Parts: sequence; structure tokens; C-alpha cells
Amino acid sequence: MTPKFRKNLNPVQNKLENVPSLEEIRSWGESFDKLMRCTAGRKVFREFLKCEYSEENILFWLACEDLKKESKPELIEEKARLIYEDYISILSPKETWR
Repeated sequence: MTPKFRKNLNPVQNKLENVPSLEEIRSWGESFDKLMRCTAGRKVFREFLKCEYSEENILFWLACEDLKKESKPELIEEKARLIYEDYISILSPKETWR
């Protein structure tokens, strides 16, 4: 099994935490799920979406993933309401469903 991340010996590159291996980066092309499970992959994808003026899509996905982890009913209700207001409502500034 290959390590999830490699550490660079170059001091400049060492400032970057969790640099994915080339093998991991290549796996992103085979599986969107692998891309989204990797912190670095999500960052790269988010930057791509910004260039395409579609960043709200990953923000919506991240908000939903956060909601799925919540167990307190009052927080579930609050997070669901915020997701609706921020991403689904036709009045939303980040509407994702057009």
C-alpha cells in the first residue's frame, strides 16, 4: 500500500501540507469520489470551479456533507435551513439549481 501523502524534503515544498502523491492525483481521474475524499483534491477542484464561476456547487456539497455528520436535531434543522436559504431558494445568492 502506498502512503496517502508524501513529504517533500525541499524546504519550500515542505510548507505545503498533505501534498498528494502522483498516484493519488492520477486516481482522481478514475474516481470523483476519490477526488472529493482528498483534502488537496477538494482544494484543486474548488479552484477549478472558481475559474468556471461555479464554486457554489462544491460549497453546497460541503454543506451537505457537514449536515450528514450532525446528530443534534436542533443543529440538523438549522443547517438544513441554511442550506436551503444559501443554495436552493430562488432568492439565494448562490442558487445551484438553475
